[in-house]
Formats: sequence, C-alpha cells, structure tokens
Amino acid sequence: MSALVLTGAGVGIEDVASVARDARKVEVAPDVMERLDRARKILDQAAASGQQIYGLNTGLGANLGTTVEGDASAFQRQLLEGRSGAVGEALPVETVRATMFARAAMLSTGGSGLSPAVFVALVQALNAGVHPVMPSLGSIGAGDLVLMTALAGLLIGEGEAEYQGRRMPAAKALMMARLTPVSLAPKDGLSLINASAVSAGSGALAVADALSALAHQQQAGALTMEALGANRTILDPRLQAARPAAGQQQAAKGLRDLLASDEKQTPTTLQDPLSIRCMPSIHGALIEAIGQAKRAVEIELNAAADNPLVLGDDGMVLSTGNFHTASLALSFETLGLAIAQAAAACAARFIQLTGSGRNGLPKYLSPVGGASAGFVPLQKTLAAIMASIRHKANPVMLDFLPVSEGVEDHATQTPLAVAKCAEMIVLSRRLIAFELMAAAQAIDLRDALTLAPATAAIHGAVRALVLPLKEDRPLGAEAEALYAALTNGNWPA
Repeated sequence: MSALVLTGAGVGIEDVASVARDARKVEVAPDVMERLDRARKILDQAAASGQQIYGLNTGLGANLGTTVEGDASAFQRQLLEGRSGAVGEALPVETVRATMFARAAMLSTGGSGLSPAVFVALVQALNAGVHPVMPSLGSIGAGDLVLMTALAGLLIGEGEAEYQGRRMPAAKALMMARLTPVSLAPKDGLSLINASAVSAGSGALAVADALSALAHQQQAGALTMEALGANRTILDPRLQAARPAAGQQQAAKGLRDLLASDEKQTPTTLQDPLSIRCMPSIHGALIEAIGQAKRAVEIELNAAADNPLVLGDDGMVLSTGNFHTASLALSFETLGLAIAQAAAACAARFIQLTGSGRNGLPKYLSPVGGASAGFVPLQKTLAAIMASIRHKANPVMLDFLPVSEGVEDHATQTPLAVAKCAEMIVLSRRLIAFELMAAAQAIDLRDALTLAPATAAIHGAVRALVLPLKEDRPLGAEAEALYAALTNGNWPA
C-alpha cells in the first residue's frame, strides 16, 4: 500500500480508516513543512510584540486573565499535567491511531503555530506504531483536550504507551521505536490538545462502518424480497422520481441492481408490509444521514480549528471558537436516528419472515412443524437488540453543564454522540445477520425459486457459514459467525 501524503487538504474518511486499521504509512508534503514554519514564525513575532495570546502567555479557561510569566515552555508542560484528567477504559488502538492521524491532518493546514519538529514527531510516532494509552472519558465536545493530553504526553515521553501489542511507559516505547521525546516551545502543548481529533477520528471510522453496514442492509433487504416474492414495482425509477426524497433513488437503484435477473418474477401480493414496501425511503434516509456525517467529519479533518488561530496569509493570530463541533455532533445524532429507523425495519422484516405461517411459508420457518421452535426464539434476542438501539438513539448533545467558572458554558458532547452511533452500527449488524439467516431459510423452503445472480451469491455466502435449519438447533452461535463475517470484511461486496 502506498503512503498517504498529507498536503493540508483532501483527507477523507477512507484515508483515516486505512491509517487506523491497515497501518498505512503517512508522509508529509514539503509545502506543509513550509506552512508550519511560517505559522510558527508569525506566532513568535506576535508574542514578542506583546500581544496577548491565549495559552501562550495567558492561562486557560477561567484563568484567561492570568498572565504567564517566566518560562513559557515550562508552562506548556504545566498545562498538560493540569489537564490530564481523563479516566475510564482505554480507547481501542484503531481509535487512537485515527485520532493521531486526524490531529496530524488538522495541523497540516498550518493554523496552529505548532513547532515543525513536534509535528514531525507526531507523524513518526504514528508510522512507528507507538500509541498513547488514551482514557475514554473526559471530553464534553468543546475540543477533546482532556483526552488529547495523552497524545501530547507521549510525544514528550510521559504517561503510558502501547507498542507492539504491549503497554509500557511512553519513554520506553519511544526508545524501543528509536524515537526521541520532543521539547515543547510556547503554545505547542495547547496546539496538540485543543482540538476535536478524537471526535473526528472516531467519527471517520464510524462513517466508514456505516457505509459498509448500509451495503449489507441492502443485501439483506433484497434477499428478503426474493424470499417473500415481494412486489418489485416499488423499485420502479418512475416512482422514485415522483417523490425524489433524500437518498431514495439511490437506495431503490441499489435494490434493483441486486434483484436484476433475466427471469420475470411474479409478485405474490399487491402491496407488501411497509418494512418492505418503504425500503427505498428508509434506506434512502440512511444514505442521506451517512452523507451528512461524512461531510461534517471531512470538514474537521481538513480544517484549521485551533484556538488561537494563526492566519498565515495575513500574519495575524486571533482567538476563535472553531474547536466547537456542534454540526459534527448533530450529524451523528441524525445518523443514529437513521440507523435506528433502518434497524427497526430490518427487525420488522425478520418478524414477517419468521411469523406464524404467513407468506406461504412454514410456521417459524421450521420444516418439521409441530412443537418445533424454528427461528422464533431469535425474535426475543432481536427485541433485546432493538431496545438497546432505541436507547442509544436518544440525543445527548444537549446534556452539558457549565464548567470552568461559567467560561465554558456550552458543549456539544460530540465524542459521546459518535460513540453511541458507532455502538448502534455494531448492534444493527447483528440484526442484519438475523435477516440474512431468515431470508436464506425462507428461500430454501420455497419450491423452484430462481434467484437473481446477485441475491444467489448472497444466499451462497450465508450458506457457507450457516446450514439450512432442518430441526431445532442452537442458532445464536451461527448468528455470531455471520455477524463476524459482516464485521471483519470477509463478506462479498
């Protein structure tokens, strides 16, 4: 895999995923280093002129009015130590890598005034696989600075790090990777931490996963349509054009492509239940929400969101609120609701498939009948998963308290909005696995059913992992195997 070159623009969610999950190397374009050097000089000149610069010669938060005297570099270490208040389980390595790369991408725009040597040290640590142990609790979304102190600590050789699968002191990890701790110039500490890199990095991974889960949901929906002999006129492009709601035409086309066949299919009903008939609208809304979240994340990845901000073209340093991620939080709240809606429809289709002998199928999809439970016990598991999804769909971005003596009296809770959305994606994949299993069973119970090439391939992928149900057996483990295949990339595109 070729290295990803940071230029200060054009970073996408797929770039974050490749660096975070596939250990793709990162290189830096020469003009980025020139931009960083120019911004550093502007910052130093502004400080030398006597300008008050937040976090360089002033305190932070409620200490804004306090002048920093003496060793300004020592103050950078002090502000890191004073804000190292994160607690909880450590974030997964892929999330930490996404965070490191997201911060490097943001810094490459040149708005922070960060010393070029510190930027290089960040990229080197990322490429060497040296990752800070970053606790998960501490950010309210007004920048992720409490969490980000772990990253700054790594670069100066303090705190804990993960290297080659082992947890150790950061100084030892750097030494083993043949890297050297950096010294912090004025504002370098603040430049490293005062950003929403955890939110943007983890958000990029969540969007990548949402796109993958959407493709699987389309496959499961198409397989269900085959299994139930659904009326496919709902996918007619003329119907979609008559009410071109967000994403609806794209979703309908995707389903049409999956169901495309030379065999003419005769529908078994005039109108199917809404979870089937309205699938283009439901999945279309999800497509739109994913697109909105993707745009919001990529704005952050390619933006200068520092406070204060160095304006290189104007030679100025100004205070900003650019670190505040209200639109990012809102996009993930919206995505969570869209995921929940699609998951509810997926659950409804599973109930349709596994119900009491509807649609001309055997009761509970059991070929033996009688007292056989067939697929119906999975309805309880499905209901439990849906309850968890609905719970996580509740918004959190209004849940904040004024802190720092009321100076920081608004927050976005973006990390929490992203985290619960990511958890909903995981849960929704389990429902998709259930629908795929049930649809495959229903297809096997129908006589002389010819599938479209694409749905035949999907059916074959299910059957490679889960055999047809001939008599009652534990289905939970098989659902787990199917879920794992959907999650780990071992599923046909």
